[in-house]
Amino acid sequence: MTYTAEISRSNPGCFVFLVDQSASMSDPIGGEAPGRKADVVSDAINRLLTELSVKCAKEEGVRDYFHVAVIGYGHSVGPALGGPLSGRDLVPLSQIADNPARVEERSKKVPDGAGGLVETTASFPVWMTPVANGGTPMVAALGYARRLIAQWLDEHPGGFPPIVLNLSDGESTDGDPAAAAAEITSLASADGGVLLFNLHVSAVGGTPVEFPDTDAALPDAHARTLFGISSLLPGHMRSYAGAQGKKVSDGTRGFVYNADISAVVQFLDIGTRATELR
Repeated sequence: MTYTAEISRSNPGCFVFLVDQSASMSDPIGGEAPGRKADVVSDAINRLLTELSVKCAKEEGVRDYFHVAVIGYGHSVGPALGGPLSGRDLVPLSQIADNPARVEERSKKVPDGAGGLVETTASFPVWMTPVANGGTPMVAALGYARRLIAQWLDEHPGGFPPIVLNLSDGESTDGDPAAAAAEITSLASADGGVLLFNLHVSAVGGTPVEFPDTDAALPDAHARTLFGISSLLPGHMRSYAGAQGKKVSDGTRGFVYNADISAVVQFLDIGTRATELR
């Protein structure tokens, strides 16, 4: 069986987030809540890093069950973590947890105990800030990820395969990404091939196409290309997606088109659902 390797501190998992930072990411995202696409994607990744840190926290601190890279692509291609982690590629989770660029106080509504809601504030660690500048060099970004992963696999040949999550709102401006994507998914650990999942962030709203098993409902060649380069969801992710109300089959791919805010959050939740931690 593949995609069953246990994740531990001696055999950690690896996430690589590729974040589109092109100028069009300054446009509003679809859905009911207002906000720029760049802001929504950055908030979703910052929130996920917090949740991963909490999930891996033990009495002695955050355990390095995962190493994480956040790579931005727009005006340039490179590491997108800020603060003390600026310029770093793959970073152990404990170092991420200990080194946010800053901690903001954000308002949120919580139950007041009498059936209503009351506004309060909560700490919100920030590791990456939104950027919207330049084109969409997706081919270069995939090549950057491939180099990181190839080195990772040399050091962790028996672990759970690395997962690459590409979040973009537009068509690649430096060529067809299919070949670069195939170079990533041709890499493998002893537990299976590297996984590549893709999310298209919408500016127009409407119902997202989430985790499809066919490209029949996709509107254009660009969407079908992203579907085609997306990996099949492993069994445990399909089960989790099904439990979240998604219609899944053996052909379900890690791909979301026309994503609104809630679809972005759910894509990250399902796409980072690794096997059990030890």
